[in-house]
Order: sequence, then C-alpha cells, then structure tokens
Amino acid sequence: MKKYLAELIGTFVLVIGGCGSAVIAGEYIGTAGVAVAFGLTVLIMVYAIGRVSGCHINPAITVAMLVAGKVKSKDAVFYIVAQCIGAIIAAAVLWAIASGLDGYSLDEVGLGQNGYGDGSPGYTLGACFLFEAVFTAIFLFVIFGSTHKSAPAGFAGISIGLALTLIHLVGIPITGTSVNPARSLGPAVFVGGDALSELWLFIVAPLVGAIVAALVWKGVFEQE
Repeated sequence: MKKYLAELIGTFVLVIGGCGSAVIAGEYIGTAGVAVAFGLTVLIMVYAIGRVSGCHINPAITVAMLVAGKVKSKDAVFYIVAQCIGAIIAAAVLWAIASGLDGYSLDEVGLGQNGYGDGSPGYTLGACFLFEAVFTAIFLFVIFGSTHKSAPAGFAGISIGLALTLIHLVGIPITGTSVNPARSLGPAVFVGGDALSELWLFIVAPLVGAIVAALVWKGVFEQE
C-alpha cells in the first residue's frame, strides 16, 4: 500500500502544483513560469517518492513500464487508480482554494484543463493528438534513459523534470499540455463540458506515445 499511496500523493502534488500555478499564479509568472512549475513538481517528487514507488505519477508512464516489463500488471492497475484519485482530489482542493478569490469563476478560469479546437488557441484535433503522442514518447524516452542502470545515479529527477519543463514550454499554447491522462482527468471532472468531452484525446494520445516509446526502447536501446 505504501507504493500506491506514494503514487496518489505524488500525482496530487503534480496537479495542485502544476495546475495551481496556472490557475492561481498564471498572470504573474506567465507560460514559462507554469512550465517550470510542472517540471519542478516532478523533480521534487522523484526524490521524495522515487525510492518507494518509482514516482510514475502518470498512467502513461505506468503503461509504458508495464509494456517494457518493468512493473507487474497488478501494480500497474493500482498505480493508475491511485494516480487518478490523487489528481481528482488535487483538482477539488485547487477549486476550493481558487474559489476563495472574489471574481473567480470555474466556467471562465477553469482548473488548468486541457482541450483542442475551441478548447485550445485553435489547433486542430489532429495537431493536438500528434503533439500529445509525440511529446509523451519523448518524455518516456528521457525517463527510460535517465533511469537505466548505466545512467549516472542520482540525476534522474533533474533530467526528467527539465524534460517536462521543455514539453510544457512547447505544449501549453497547443493543448495546455497533458502528456498525462490523470493530470487531465482531475480538472475535467469538475470543469465538465468540453473539458470532459475532449478528455478522450488526453487519455488515448499519451498512451499511444508511451507504448511506442516503450516498444522502441525495449526493442532497440535495451538490447545488449
């Protein structure tokens, strides 16, 4: 249970820290600041819970690790359940905090939800799907390489956090950046509407990218 609780807490921190930076501090720190916030949440949680659960805090990462044979199927299922619960709790807490400001509107401001088409600055469904799939694959490629037995010990959190920062710098103007189904699920549950109807893309595309990255890594780069 320690592993599953660690995943719940880690995903909670990711969502409330990353989405919270956009909802509460976005006008002060801008897009670059939000990107850094997401990267920092992953970096700190790698060192906080990495030794307990491996710090997936992302169903796409868990599925990739399952495909690569690095996690058992039972653990994968409970990891994903814990991640989704953590994300939903975080979105609820963020909503409660944001509502403490006069003038805040869930409909107008939201909770850092993802979207495509009208739910983004105007990028098409195809472009948003491609971004989420490709950049999730890149993210997993960095994770596999950074956590490999031959990689320098103790530095994985830095490279993984910086990779997520880069992904957000590119992706926030496209979809708001997901590359993480749980991160998208949490805000969508409460915002509803388009955020909920468009959630499928932020589940399917990251999983596609993650599975491709796992197959490429396992079939090519992990071979002796």
